[in-house]
Amino acid sequence: MKFIDTHCHLDFAEFKPDLELQLANAQALGICSFIVPGITARQSETLLAFAKRYPQCRVAAGLHPYFIDQHTEEALHQFIAFANENHPYLAAIGECGLDGTCPHIQWQQEIFAEHIKLSNALQLPLIVHHRQTHHLIAQAFKQTPPKFGGVIHAFSGSLQQAKYYLEQGFKLGVGGTISYERATKTKQVFSQLPLDSLLLETDAPSMPLSGHQGKINEPKRLLDVFECLCQLRSESPEQIAQQLYLSSCTLFRI
Repeated sequence: MKFIDTHCHLDFAEFKPDLELQLANAQALGICSFIVPGITARQSETLLAFAKRYPQCRVAAGLHPYFIDQHTEEALHQFIAFANENHPYLAAIGECGLDGTCPHIQWQQEIFAEHIKLSNALQLPLIVHHRQTHHLIAQAFKQTPPKFGGVIHAFSGSLQQAKYYLEQGFKLGVGGTISYERATKTKQVFSQLPLDSLLLETDAPSMPLSGHQGKINEPKRLLDVFECLCQLRSESPEQIAQQLYLSSCTLFRI
C-alpha cells in the first residue's frame, strides 16, 4: 500500500537534525510523497529549494492566519507575485484560511479572498485552515467561489458542514484528532462520508496523536492515522488506502 501525507511542515526547525531519517522511516512504511504548505511569504519562497533537495515533497505557497502580524500589504503583494512567477512548481495555494483565535479577522478575510482569487487564476487547489470560522469561510466562498477545490485541513466540523465543503469541490483532511476518544463527533462524520472525500495528513510536527502528547509528531505517524480511519470505515484497508492515494494524487496532480 502507498500513502501520501497531504499536510506536513517538514521544513520546520524541529526536523532539521534528522529529516533524512524521518523521511526514510516514513518511506519504509509506504509513505512515498508529502505536501508541504507555505505559511508566510518568505517561508513560501524557501520551499522551492526545499522541494529540489527533497523531490518526494511537493510544496504550496500561502499566508497562514497564525502569522497575521507578518502579513503586511507588502508581504501580500510579494506572495502573490511569487506564486504567479512560480506556479508550475506549486501543488497548491495555502496554507490559508481564517482563525477565530487570531487577531485582525477583517484583514484575515481580505487575505483569504486573495488566496481564493489566486488559486482560481493559477488553477491550483486550496489548503484551508479553519478554527471557529466555518461560517466565515462559507461567506468567503460565496463572495469568491473557488473553482479548483482543495482540502479543508484538520476538519472537525459537523456532518452538515462537511457536506457543504464537498459540494464546493473540497476534500477533508483526516488527521491525528481521530486517535482521541473524545473526538466522537469527528469520528462519526468521517465514518459517514464518501471515501473519496477524505485525505490523510499528519500536520507534523504539530497535532501529536493520542499517546504521543508532548512529543514531536513524525511523518511516520500517518500510518497510525490510517489505522484509526480503518476502524471507522466498512471498506477493507486495501480499498481505503487505494482510494486515499488516488484522491491525493488527483487533487495535487502527483
